[in-house]
Amino acid sequence: MEFVTWSELATYAGGLAMVLVVTQATKDLKFIRKIPTQLWSYLITLAVLYPAYFFTGRLTVSNGVLILFNGMIIALAANGGFAALQRAFPSLFKTD
Repeated sequence: MEFVTWSELATYAGGLAMVLVVTQATKDLKFIRKIPTQLWSYLITLAVLYPAYFFTGRLTVSNGVLILFNGMIIALAANGGFAALQRAFPSLFKTD
């Protein structure tokens, strides 16, 4: 049984889902707290997309450059998506 495949991670939806989960799971770690969350999610995006493209045989110079730009879209969506969920369901995200 596979939960996630490299092919799925190479898509917008798959990359976004993984970046959202990993960002939220790691952003409060002591050594990562000093890094702005938006930058951290962008670095995670690159760490997800480059291997996903490599392991699916789609990593070319052209795609490698595009990942830098597409990664910004995914990172911004991951940050904005979580903020929207926090606004819509504040009781689920209480930090008391």
